[in-house]
Amino acid sequence: MSTTSNDEASRKLPRNVWLLGFVSLLNDIASEMIYPLLPQFLLSVLHGSKPFLGVIEGAAESLASLLKLFAGAWSDRVGKRKSLAVAGYAIAALARPLIGVASAPWHVLSLRLADRFGKGIRTAPRDALIADSTDESLRGRAFGLHRGMDHLGAAIGPLAAMLFLWLWPRHLRTMFVLTLIPGLAVVALLVFGLREAPHAAPPAEKPLEWTLRPFGANFRVFLAALVLFTLGNSSDAFLLVRAGELGVPQYLLPLLWFAFHAFKSSGNMASGALVDRIGPRLPLAAGWLAYATIYLGFAFASSAWHVWTLFLGYGIYYALAEPAEKTLVAQLAGPEHKGLAFGWYNLAIGIAALPASVIFGILYQQLGPVVAFGSGAGLAVAALALLVLVRPRENQ
Repeated sequence: MSTTSNDEASRKLPRNVWLLGFVSLLNDIASEMIYPLLPQFLLSVLHGSKPFLGVIEGAAESLASLLKLFAGAWSDRVGKRKSLAVAGYAIAALARPLIGVASAPWHVLSLRLADRFGKGIRTAPRDALIADSTDESLRGRAFGLHRGMDHLGAAIGPLAAMLFLWLWPRHLRTMFVLTLIPGLAVVALLVFGLREAPHAAPPAEKPLEWTLRPFGANFRVFLAALVLFTLGNSSDAFLLVRAGELGVPQYLLPLLWFAFHAFKSSGNMASGALVDRIGPRLPLAAGWLAYATIYLGFAFASSAWHVWTLFLGYGIYYALAEPAEKTLVAQLAGPEHKGLAFGWYNLAIGIAALPASVIFGILYQQLGPVVAFGSGAGLAVAALALLVLVRPRENQ
């Protein structure tokens, strides 16, 4: 009986994983109450310009991408991941609500940079902490739960914003300020609930490592495949543009967005166990293939009902790919460099995502949806061919 109890206990996800899942849920509720409304707020209320909006988002995401690499490497070196996670979430929790008192476009730029600074220093240490806290046989479930909770928050946030603005339509700034409440709850959860997990740190005499030198060819090939895939993975905002073109009315777009995130959330939680059973490479390949198929569907769709079906199908890509990608990173990293590995993983995505949406937008504008979405599908297939060459480590 005691053996059975121990086996059951070993299959349970650790406290840290659940806590970080709820942290992401609350954080995304706060973030998604603001983010979908921020462009209109900048353009209509603060009289900013579309090019300046591009500057804001480009600079913010670039800063976050660079910091993820450094923060991951630093968490390996100092052997402390919790402090970086707490600091990152705290900075974002304080910066976001201040958008409610912004009176000029440059204020929004400064606050978005602060928000992304927080994201940059927390993301890689947080992902490494999930890996450190979890037995290798449960990492797919752990990352699936975390991403599922994240997407659930992203679904709840816009609905909460819609409800608030329906009740108090003239109080947009007040709503921005009130996102301080879930932000402070996040910080309290982390400070009082999160536990540092032991991990194998590099020898103290070694200098801070933040190159690819500690990793073998498999990790580098995986990064190359990830960059290639991300170059074809443009902003999901273009999917909403396509939905409008195909006849989905504007008032239904938030409902479509909610359904999409709810499907992603449940899918991530379910697919994590599959990753643990069969390994991350096959689910990731299936996810990228699903992405290529769905993008071709968006290219040739011709009516509004196609959009609803395609959006739910697009959730399959997220469900399969997200837990698998992070589990594969942990497998390929080795015991001493998980923070650095997750830093490189996030940097690769961040750097490739910047030109991806620009290129897609140009193709969409100049050559139409078939070429734009078709190019995304083609890059996904090319990335899949590279992924076949990756051989995960055994017995980490």
